[in-house]
Amino acid sequence: MEAFYSDSHRELQDEFGTRALADRLAEHIIADRLDDGARAFISAQDLFFLATVDAGGQPTVSYKGGPVGVVRVVDETTVAFPVYDGNGMFLSIGNLQATHKVGLLFISFESPMRMRVQGLASIWRDCPFIGDYPEAKCMVRVDVTSTWMNCPRYIHRYQRLSTSRYVPQAEKITPLAGWQHVEEMQDVLPADIAGRAREEGYITEEEWIGRVQAGHPEA
Repeated sequence: MEAFYSDSHRELQDEFGTRALADRLAEHIIADRLDDGARAFISAQDLFFLATVDAGGQPTVSYKGGPVGVVRVVDETTVAFPVYDGNGMFLSIGNLQATHKVGLLFISFESPMRMRVQGLASIWRDCPFIGDYPEAKCMVRVDVTSTWMNCPRYIHRYQRLSTSRYVPQAEKITPLAGWQHVEEMQDVLPADIAGRAREEGYITEEEWIGRVQAGHPEA
């Protein structure tokens, strides 16, 4: 309990009179391993939010989507997730490679329900099940340090409509991202992607931004 809360947490708990409540919550909901319910919930999700911090202490948070089971529960203290083709910045993965500290937030907007997982992460290049995630560049392994279920009180209910057309699937060519068709990006794209963009046609940066703002399915 004391290791979970820092001095700054305690100062705010004391200011607002919630220290006893915080202690009770830590006693009852904070765990250092995933129970059956947590493993089932995580395995049923197709998205999560990943928080990382860089070597200078600057945090960032990223949305990560994929197939159902995008985060694999390896065992009660370990989870793993794929690194897919992104925009080439590698912000989250570079951060975790530098500091290893991560936070994963899982939310089911239909239930609603949410769960947090915190841990120490590393790139898992020789992961034995990377083949289960087509087009994954590598896997990230997370050793769980703490996990807990959050109150769903402020989660808005949304209905799931469809899976992103860009989620890689076995034996199916994944469409290029909309921005990969932008003509101004062609000289810095990998050769194979630039070749596909040339064959499929270019668009301007303004056209791509317009598609994003309009919610175009191929943005």
